[in-house]
Amino acid sequence: MASQFIELVRREIRLRQYSIRTEQSYLYWIRFYIRFHRMVHPAQLGDDDVRAFLTWLASERRVAANTQKVALNALNFLYRNVLDRPLGELGFKMAKASRYLPTVLTGDEMAAIFRQLHGIYRLIFPLLYGTGMRISECLRLRLQDLDYQRLTITIHDGKGKKDRVTLMPSSLSCPLYNQQTEALKQHEQDLTDGVGPSLPLALSRKYPNAWRQTGWMFLFPSSSLCQHPHSGVLCRHHLHQTACRKALKQAVVALPYLHKRVSCHTFRHSFASQLLAAGYDIRTVQELLGHSDVRTTQIYTHLLGQHFSGVVSPMDRC
Repeated sequence: MASQFIELVRREIRLRQYSIRTEQSYLYWIRFYIRFHRMVHPAQLGDDDVRAFLTWLASERRVAANTQKVALNALNFLYRNVLDRPLGELGFKMAKASRYLPTVLTGDEMAAIFRQLHGIYRLIFPLLYGTGMRISECLRLRLQDLDYQRLTITIHDGKGKKDRVTLMPSSLSCPLYNQQTEALKQHEQDLTDGVGPSLPLALSRKYPNAWRQTGWMFLFPSSSLCQHPHSGVLCRHHLHQTACRKALKQAVVALPYLHKRVSCHTFRHSFASQLLAAGYDIRTVQELLGHSDVRTTQIYTHLLGQHFSGVVSPMDRC
């Protein structure tokens, strides 16, 4: 029962063209929910059972507020789109997310990390810092997304299924072009072997030969081939995020004086804070980051102390 039902849920998720990561997350929480209720079919469960599960996650597992939201979204999808029984008012109060101030790096700290990186990572992480892209957006870049004349990079299918345009740092245009050349060489070899880059399933159905076009090649292709998660066709995907995280961890560990918690997202935070510190308009920064709400961008003004309106500590007046 469980496997057939999970496959039904998977088809509904793919029908709506959700990302692979969303699919994996939703299926994880739906399986967890079924196991929590001792393998009872969700159709035999209701609002009270969903409330009991979410309460257990909060009280016993003590999961973070965002994790609770993901679990609730998964169950909402299950009952609304698969079982055609939308959940009612659960009367469940979500945990309040704690206020989080992101870590940012100084210019010297950034340069020190860059010096510890090797190979392709000496381009990827400066590109994150110079554009404000998320790591997933960076690795999904295709050759057609780069505009060397306008010095812009187009980001497709960003968070919330939104497209946007961001800056291409002029200092990185030459390294980017060199990397594009390497990607084209890989593409030519792949075509000889009868394979190409992975494509969205709907696109590959509409344009069966699109994989032969150079524009669809990933800028940072994986070193090995894999099967497409939807079609099963042998193809070349982009470099995996895990490889980038490992390279970054090694670079940070090599700097014993750097005590900040550094992740791939730290470079995006640093991009935003540096632009605001340089006096750029917050709406411009919001557009470059792809934030739907300017309040999300305003978190960086707290990092700069701008919300204190120029107040000087009395200690500094002594």
